[in-house]
Amino acid sequence: MPKWSVHHGDCLEVMRSMPDASIDAVVTDPPYHLTTGKRGGSGPASICLDTPAGRARIGTGFMGKAWDGGDIAHRPEVWAEAIRLCKPGAHLLAFGGTRTYHRLVCAVEDAGWEIRDQIGWAFGSGFPKSLNLDGEWDGWGTALKPAWEPIVVARKPLIGTVAENVEKHGTGALNIDGCRVPFAGGDDKEQAKPQGRATTKANGAAAATPDAGRGVERINFPIKQSDRGRWPANLIHDGSPEVLACFPQTASGKMRPTHTTAGRAVFGQNADGGYTTMETYGDTGSAARFFYVPKADREDRNAGLSGREETPLHWSSGDKNPGSFQSPNTKKSAQNSHPTVKPTDLMRYLCRLITPPGGTVLDPFMGSGSTGRGSILEGFSFVGIEQDATYIEIARRRIEAVCGLFSGPGG
Repeated sequence: MPKWSVHHGDCLEVMRSMPDASIDAVVTDPPYHLTTGKRGGSGPASICLDTPAGRARIGTGFMGKAWDGGDIAHRPEVWAEAIRLCKPGAHLLAFGGTRTYHRLVCAVEDAGWEIRDQIGWAFGSGFPKSLNLDGEWDGWGTALKPAWEPIVVARKPLIGTVAENVEKHGTGALNIDGCRVPFAGGDDKEQAKPQGRATTKANGAAAATPDAGRGVERINFPIKQSDRGRWPANLIHDGSPEVLACFPQTASGKMRPTHTTAGRAVFGQNADGGYTTMETYGDTGSAARFFYVPKADREDRNAGLSGREETPLHWSSGDKNPGSFQSPNTKKSAQNSHPTVKPTDLMRYLCRLITPPGGTVLDPFMGSGSTGRGSILEGFSFVGIEQDATYIEIARRRIEAVCGLFSGPGG
């Protein structure tokens, strides 16, 4: 069974006690630091000159949670410790808030990580946290309904080429085949099957080959087809009706190898007059089929917490909770009282995307343990760090619940 451990304490202090190059991947949902610098009125803004650009910082945190105050996830030294712990080529996936994501990415990049991409996590379960005005301004408010969160995709610099790095350290590449988007059925699979071969007689940088820009000649290399599904995209959604309604029904046409307009070839022509030939898919259906959807599980939040007392999901410094913003029948308490629990299947997918077989995943902002659950279910070892004693206990029990699926004692 995969080994795992959780540590109660400040993530910087715990990481400083860990050895170099002992981690294969970092998957985490850090604080978003959703605070404001000025609450309105005519007085001066609250300014903290010790932060970049004199940024205002009021330590109330997201919906009153102290752990979301401050700027820990926006400090380069945190991600510098994480990069020290990682092997060359290791990937980092970290969630961010739409208002403060730029600070997260800058801190990650300043710590030495290469920013590789951004994944969008779209969902229909968000609720607007808006101050609604009265009187003649009735119908006006201060916030939109949140419907997506960005995830930064970063990589520790390689040593040598990608192939050399992967061969030596096992890190540096993404698990494409292991994260393909499943076909909706046999018909969908057949329609999505590409036809023909890609060919080129390229000599120039404009050639559409896997080595474009390097002057490498490629002749008749086949289009790779996988029975496992479509190529994973940088968008993931929850499959909710609200999200599915955003995707149109599509019917992709097939383009000829040398499609022309006004007498000029516009598809496939290389700088030297050669052609790259590739037929498009020609499949039909909702565009949502192109993107991964984590499996929904109503029991996921409280898994492993049987017998634990339910507590209100207080998300503010007062007595408000999610039920205050949702329908009257919304349950307002849970055994897992963490307010921002990510689906285990989503974290499982993200761990699988960037972690080599038998690797170790680090989550320096563990919360209630969803990354740990996903890591163990995928067969990876896990190291989690959390400063809140309540969440440590919840995370342990949730991870132990999935460990019961394996033979042998927990780590």
